[in-house]
Amino acid sequence: MKIVAAQMRSAPGDIDGNIERHVHFIELAASCEGAAVFFPEMSLTGYEPRLAEQLAMTADDARLEVFQSLSDRHQILVAVGGPYRGKDGPEIGMFVFWSGQTPAVYTKQMLHGDELPYFRAGTTPLSVTLGEEVLVPAICFESLQMDSALRAKDAGATVYVASVAKNMIGMERAHRHYATVARELGMTVLVSNGVGHADGFEMTGGSAAWNNNGVLRCSAGTGDQALVVYDLAEQSGSTVAVPAVSIAGAWANARET
Repeated sequence: MKIVAAQMRSAPGDIDGNIERHVHFIELAASCEGAAVFFPEMSLTGYEPRLAEQLAMTADDARLEVFQSLSDRHQILVAVGGPYRGKDGPEIGMFVFWSGQTPAVYTKQMLHGDELPYFRAGTTPLSVTLGEEVLVPAICFESLQMDSALRAKDAGATVYVASVAKNMIGMERAHRHYATVARELGMTVLVSNGVGHADGFEMTGGSAAWNNNGVLRCSAGTGDQALVVYDLAEQSGSTVAVPAVSIAGAWANARET
């Protein structure tokens, strides 16, 4: 089984354009025989907390139906990031689509202090079983807290998936932490980071995978869009460059049945 981290550049606030970008990446992940593809934190809108109230959405938003269509067509789990409209205000969400299933939403449970003015913390954990693997997500700040990884392990996780939006220094720290998590808890770790501008900083890629012994098996570069494709059975990974190409019409094509 192959799992994929999408290292994508989002345009701030441009949900429709970003959906088209996601479609392009999902099609590529499917062509690499990926069983699941995970995107960076807030990938649908870009990491822009000040826009969260305006842009927040729910899992039944008609604009997101394309992801269910792609999941059904390619038999691939799709997990995209965006602001979720919770009952008490926006939450940092991961919208999960899987063939034949009702869309699910995981929301970040441990917020960074800078996020507190804009978001509420989530309370409901999520795990996804694919074959013999149990995938448990974490979003950015919480993925750097060992308590989050321990809860994932207690939930039966074999794969810990971090969806993040980080600059160079933050990603260097994250790499060290994820290696420790993988080694000490015996879980595969996959991280998806974006590239390009986000709320006052630059995301610098470095999406990667560690095996359950804590060995870094694959890492993308720091400035370019890419896929990190990790084969769980072989414990080996590869990167696939994703050039900045025109993807006009990708959304419409993906919606065809």
